[in-house]
Amino acid sequence: MLKRYSRNIALSEIGQDGQELLLDSSVLVIGAGGLGSPVMLYLAAAGVGTIGIIDSDRVELSNLQRQILYGEDSVGKSKVLEAARRIKELNPDVEVITHKMRFGLSYDAPLAEAEAAARIPISEYDIIADCSDNFSTRFIINDACIAHKKTLVSTAVTGFTGQVATFKPHLGEDHPCYRCFCPQMPDEGILPNCSSGGVLGSVAGVIGSIQATEIIKELLGVGTSLSGSIFIYDGLKGQARKVRLKKNIHCPGCAS
Repeated sequence: MLKRYSRNIALSEIGQDGQELLLDSSVLVIGAGGLGSPVMLYLAAAGVGTIGIIDSDRVELSNLQRQILYGEDSVGKSKVLEAARRIKELNPDVEVITHKMRFGLSYDAPLAEAEAAARIPISEYDIIADCSDNFSTRFIINDACIAHKKTLVSTAVTGFTGQVATFKPHLGEDHPCYRCFCPQMPDEGILPNCSSGGVLGSVAGVIGSIQATEIIKELLGVGTSLSGSIFIYDGLKGQARKVRLKKNIHCPGCAS
């Protein structure tokens, strides 16, 4: 352990105790695409002991521009199985749990959304990483995290911009949830997705790397949490900023 993780252990914020904590920790990554790829690679490299992966897709050639977990030999194969293989190649210490699901649904047996949320194995993990690419999934993940009192680190990326936020409303009034930020689902087609609007792969890499850092901070309890803020990155302008987010007392998700 000392040799593999020596650069982590050398950090005063981690040390040997922190590294052992990471090895005992678990993270569920929902979405094994452009954001999930760097998140999983850096969590595995850092020694996060258990990584769960939720995705129902197969690798497509157009994914390779940004989804750095995969190569051409992955095309046509299950993303979760290919991601698991790559993670184990990178770090055999990591236990990988694959969930071939979408929206919390069984891949072969679609359910209603309420049932779907219950099927997401939120309670088995310490931190939930939302690396999904649509609002419907983000709402379900948010509500499931509230129900199970789990910290959620969420990201989104399009074009040359991306954002990262941490949500832990179970800790009280200073901690909003995703629905405090986005109370209602936007109408379909109003906001571009990767297919319609495009995304620069390296921007997904930047945002996924920041997400991995925030997850590690939350697992270790070090640094300043992004809870109550949204970190916004603009790759074209070469600028980043944090925007304060307040808890909505009338929030449909976390208002008690």
